[in-house]
Amino acid sequence: MTPVAPAVVVAVLLLAAATALLVWLVLTRPRVDRALLANLRRGLGTEQPELDGGSGRGSGLGRVAQRLTTPARRQSLERLWARAGRPPAWQVPRLVVAKLVLPVVAALLTLLYLEVRPGALTVVGGGVVVVVCHFLPELLLHSRAQERSQRITLELADTLDQMTIAVEAGLGFDAALAKAGQNGRGPLAEELVRTLQDIQLGHPRRVAYEALAARTDVVDLRRFVRSIIQADRYGVAVGEVLRTQAAEMRLKRRQRAEEKAMQIPVKVIFPLMLCILPVLFIVLLGPAVLGILKSFS
Repeated sequence: MTPVAPAVVVAVLLLAAATALLVWLVLTRPRVDRALLANLRRGLGTEQPELDGGSGRGSGLGRVAQRLTTPARRQSLERLWARAGRPPAWQVPRLVVAKLVLPVVAALLTLLYLEVRPGALTVVGGGVVVVVCHFLPELLLHSRAQERSQRITLELADTLDQMTIAVEAGLGFDAALAKAGQNGRGPLAEELVRTLQDIQLGHPRRVAYEALAARTDVVDLRRFVRSIIQADRYGVAVGEVLRTQAAEMRLKRRQRAEEKAMQIPVKVIFPLMLCILPVLFIVLLGPAVLGILKSFS
């Protein structure tokens, strides 16, 4: 029998340990306080918990994540996690540990592959894979945050229309906000309900509205929040502000749709030149070229 290299044995053991840790991170559910969950789920109509920061400071995983990251980096990940809608399966401690475990797994797999096929190309490819695995969880969370921001942008005009109708019917702004949050089913409705919960817990309205704009990081919603804060400060009628903002959001949505429609011809050029035209030339000119070659031969 061929003796097994010690490096291979160590790599296999480390790979098994890293894989077991990754499976434990995926399968185990975070421990959260039931009273806090009941308070945060009030009015959301969902069973998924939403925790500020998702740090899990009382758990061992939270303590490990705190030791492995700097406070500034942790705050950046928490903001990204909030923008993504606070998914319970992608909490910040798990994200930190996954950013460390995945590169280790990729490095061990690269070492195992080097035993079979050594070479400079394998080393370079393995290094690229390690770097990609380190940033992969953050990239996935960033992609989810972008999709959520786009959904909020699309829902904003219709939500403002509903709030405008409610205010003109005689409701106050907070009641209109509650109606829009209860009748909606998207991420914007969830954020509105969360804003109302912040106000009910004693936060000033301006702070709650600014927190709404910071959590979503949507330009149109931030502009609307700024308008509401200014109207509340200077005593401007909220109904007029809502009507103006709703008309502006509808106009912007139509302009974005027209802009995307105008980008279609430019985006079609490259697939047309690289995929469709070469095949068309082969089909049309191929028989002629074969006939000419046959005649001259």
